[in-house]
Amino acid sequence: MDSGLIRKREKAKRYAEQRERIHIKSLEVTFDGDNNPHTVLFIDHAWKCDCDFFQTRQTCSHTMALEMITEGCFWDQ
Repeated sequence: MDSGLIRKREKAKRYAEQRERIHIKSLEVTFDGDNNPHTVLFIDHAWKCDCDFFQTRQTCSHTMALEMITEGCFWDQ
């Protein structure tokens, strides 16, 4: 491995340890549901889904699953 790549990996490790430096503003996830694929967005610190259930309840199995998977991630802080 060349020295430039080694330095970049070391820097990446420091960034990973300093999560307060990272600010996720949005994220798009494609969720393969039982019936159809769904698009789930993370915008303004909230999950949003295009499924019918979410439209009426502001939560759904897709957003709940992603909340469980990402629990403790740096965007929750």
